[in-house]
Amino acid sequence: MIATVVSVLGVVLFGGAFLCAVGVIAASIVPQWQRIARLASGQVETAFSPLSELASAERRIAVRRWASAPVPAGVRRLRAVA
Repeated sequence: MIATVVSVLGVVLFGGAFLCAVGVIAASIVPQWQRIARLASGQVETAFSPLSELASAERRIAVRRWASAPVPAGVRRLRAVA
């Protein structure tokens, strides 16, 4: 009787752990399955270059700051005269 209870408890415990592990693995693979399939078929991803992206973003920010800077009064008067 006790051996049966221990056996059932062991099956339930390890079965639950197995299902939990399968769920975690599935939750981490499912969002990336297309990428995994592409890489498995031999298609190489383009390299990610964060520094070049950062440089272009900084240039855009600098241009926006320059464009939004207030125009000095002397320049406004010259523009108005012209």
